[in-house]
Amino acid sequence: MAVNKRQLIVHTQAKSPMAEAYRTLRTNLQFLKIDGELKVIIFTSAGPSEGKSTTIANLAVALANSGKKVVLIDCDLRKPTQHKIFGRKNHGLTNVLVEELPVWDLVQDTDVENLCLLTSGPIPPNPSELLSSKSLQAVLDLLKNVADYLLIDSPPVVAVTDACVLAQKADGVVLVLNAGTIKPEMAQKAKELLLQANARLLGVILNRVEIDVEHSYYYYYYGSDKKA
Repeated sequence: MAVNKRQLIVHTQAKSPMAEAYRTLRTNLQFLKIDGELKVIIFTSAGPSEGKSTTIANLAVALANSGKKVVLIDCDLRKPTQHKIFGRKNHGLTNVLVEELPVWDLVQDTDVENLCLLTSGPIPPNPSELLSSKSLQAVLDLLKNVADYLLIDSPPVVAVTDACVLAQKADGVVLVLNAGTIKPEMAQKAKELLLQANARLLGVILNRVEIDVEHSYYYYYYGSDKKA
């Protein structure tokens, strides 16, 4: 399977305005690192179809292109997509957690230098329990020893508890919102749930903001360590 050219903009259209927006996001995250370790970062959204999986995949490519060793982990065990974006077999995290297979046998190379992928694996009947397990923490600890960044794709925070469970294991959380469809009360609810879980909310990415006719709906972001 080949990478999804429409979604993996930084890799396939490196000179585009969208790719440049992801590189700027990369720079902003790297500046946040001055306030402490920022190695394990979760991306979530308020609801479905807000672009979090595409956003984290492109950020992973941007970080890898800068020479950082990145492992992208698909912890959306309900509706995984990273294997489709990168064109890889979906044999990964749940195989490690349930079948106790060696994690190094499941981490896959990608077409991007410095970027590896741990797909979700088969969808389990108990996602939240697996994500809160000591086995997952052991996997993260192992991968942290070989990577500069672990980027974690998680399910929407309002619908299920998975993102809040994962927040306990991360150095920071980024909330992705679809500017065209998100309701203010839904965005506020997502923020409150993350803060109640003691998540370090790094900022919000407003996705699909209409800038002008020529570059309609390309990615714009807003990041802040203090506000969200």
